[in-house]
Amino acid sequence: MDEAAHRTLELRAFVRQFPIGHAPDAYYEYVRGRITKPQLFACHPEQAASAAREAWRATLGEEPPESVRDRIDEALAAVPDLGDWVLIGGPPCQAYSLVGRSRMLGAQLREEFEKDHRHFLYREYLRILAEHAPPVFVMENVRGMLSATHGGELIFDRIRGDLERPGLVYPNARNADVTYSLLPVASAAGDSPAQGRLLVEPEDFILKAENLSIPQARHRVIILGVRHDRAHPNLDRPTQGSLGNPVTVRDTLEGLPRLRSGLSRGEDSQASWRLAVRTSRLALMSGEGWDQQRDIVEAAARIAAGVRAPRARRGGRFVEQEARPPAANAEWYLDERIGGTLNHESRAHIPADLDRYLFAATFAKHRGHSPVLGDFPSALLPQHRNVKRALGGGLFADRFRVQLWDRPSTTITSHISKDGHYFIHPDPSQVRSLTVREAARLQTFPDNYFFEGNRTQQYVQVGNAVPPLLARTVAAAVRCLLGSPATDVEPPLLA
Repeated sequence: MDEAAHRTLELRAFVRQFPIGHAPDAYYEYVRGRITKPQLFACHPEQAASAAREAWRATLGEEPPESVRDRIDEALAAVPDLGDWVLIGGPPCQAYSLVGRSRMLGAQLREEFEKDHRHFLYREYLRILAEHAPPVFVMENVRGMLSATHGGELIFDRIRGDLERPGLVYPNARNADVTYSLLPVASAAGDSPAQGRLLVEPEDFILKAENLSIPQARHRVIILGVRHDRAHPNLDRPTQGSLGNPVTVRDTLEGLPRLRSGLSRGEDSQASWRLAVRTSRLALMSGEGWDQQRDIVEAAARIAAGVRAPRARRGGRFVEQEARPPAANAEWYLDERIGGTLNHESRAHIPADLDRYLFAATFAKHRGHSPVLGDFPSALLPQHRNVKRALGGGLFADRFRVQLWDRPSTTITSHISKDGHYFIHPDPSQVRSLTVREAARLQTFPDNYFFEGNRTQQYVQVGNAVPPLLARTVAAAVRCLLGSPATDVEPPLLA
């Protein structure tokens, strides 16, 4: 439904028209900004037309149901000897978001939350199940779905019952009698293999990305639905291991071109940025309360005094400086044909936030955890009306959150599009928040996956996505369920 996301998906659908690893040279010319998209598509009109058919911009709930049904029928009919197929998707998650609900503090706002129509957009998914009866479906949503309520009833109980018998909601659909078993994708360490229909608790559907070698602590509800006429004995589910050797931020981001932050006020040049950072120690060492963090303040002052503006400046759509291989999943990420780095542009920040980012990243480097507002010198506290409440242990005491080098990142969300406070880069000398490419790396997008739209729109797309390597884990379980070895799912560079 989103215009920029649609353009991104259409472009990726175009790439997938070519054999894996053999995208045309014109694609790389386009993502570098050297030709336009019409020029790219004109070079390969047949593949462009196929991509346009695949990527459809529509809003479920507003689009006539017949259009959705016919579109899916056409897509299925276009594949000779189709055999098994899988429906993948999930309703909008904003209505179930724990962060969103935490902001609903007043009775009036809570009432508005209860009336949010997005609670029931999952029924559009039910309609597709009842019409087309796919052998397997995968449905994804945020963890907050398990605890969200409506009219005093847990939303998840209703969703779970409806997914098992979608025809109860749409009795006139073509396959209204279809029924499903709902399975978790992964098992906890020590579980025995699943036999037959699983009796599971809601929490069993939570997939923890960091336990599956994803460099991010992303917890999502993923439901695997299997049509009742399909046997599923001894489903080979991946095991969610303990955090013995997690893939970290350092494993994933180190090697990307270094950037400086921008200055949102005044001149934004290499020299003015360097001066702004070097003089920030004056702000750090003034006012009450800085003495309790003397070692951090002094370390930050040393970093500020020696800071140098990176050669790549603030980056951009295409940075003509190739990334060095990351420590983890290098084959998955890197593509030498890019000739540089895509979607790697820093944000601009006000001088006060540069001071806070420098302090916070230095604190995280020396203390091993990100600071809360109570750790900040008083001179650095923002002038927000809810800061006093946060200092007292209220919400958003961690409003300046550093992503730690030696741990998986926190959850990359679409909030990254609004400001960078929750996504501060761990290198204090860069004094900035994460770029779109860095967020995409933590979401495990290959480096050649190009995000369309302006930078804000790109952040939203990355934050709303399912990590591709997590999707690959789910795909392996589904492939096994459908009777093929899970090892058949290869990690293509251009998938």
